[in-house]
Amino acid sequence: MIQWQALEEKLAELPLYIYSSIDPAALEFSRRVRQVCETECPMYGKTWACPPAVGSVEECEKKCRSFQKCLLIGTVTECEDIGNMDSALATRGGHERITNQVRDILRELGVKPYILSTEACAVCERCAYPDGLPCRLPGKMHPCIESHGINLIPTLETLGLGFQYGEHVVTWYSLLFYNE
Repeated sequence: MIQWQALEEKLAELPLYIYSSIDPAALEFSRRVRQVCETECPMYGKTWACPPAVGSVEECEKKCRSFQKCLLIGTVTECEDIGNMDSALATRGGHERITNQVRDILRELGVKPYILSTEACAVCERCAYPDGLPCRLPGKMHPCIESHGINLIPTLETLGLGFQYGEHVVTWYSLLFYNE
């Protein structure tokens, strides 16, 4: 069983804006969130981290709710213009590195997390999914939160957090699910 105090001590050393333990049952799953992936995201159907490869919203919900715990982490980064998608996305790498550090901390504490993070996976130069091949690096690939149909806004509101903090600030979140 993870000692929250031991985890918290390690998390406090990282440049996290927020970390909080949340109940997976409290997350809101919505087909509408997935629909944005299907209709607006250019990565739909192109990676193992995106729909339809991740499964249906119902399958994703079942998987996420199969875990006892969920750790929400968030980072904030400045960028020139949050309205410029390229500028905003350029800040994503720092968040992913921190997500991987938290993954490693959880592993050191004896759990194997299932991680949802930002956007489509960018670990490999070309994903194996379109070629019908298995993921080359499944331990490093993190599907995005929205790919699972999770509407994170209600959870953030419950915690007194926002999603946007101005035109020069990008906020990134990850969910790390685990069993004790």
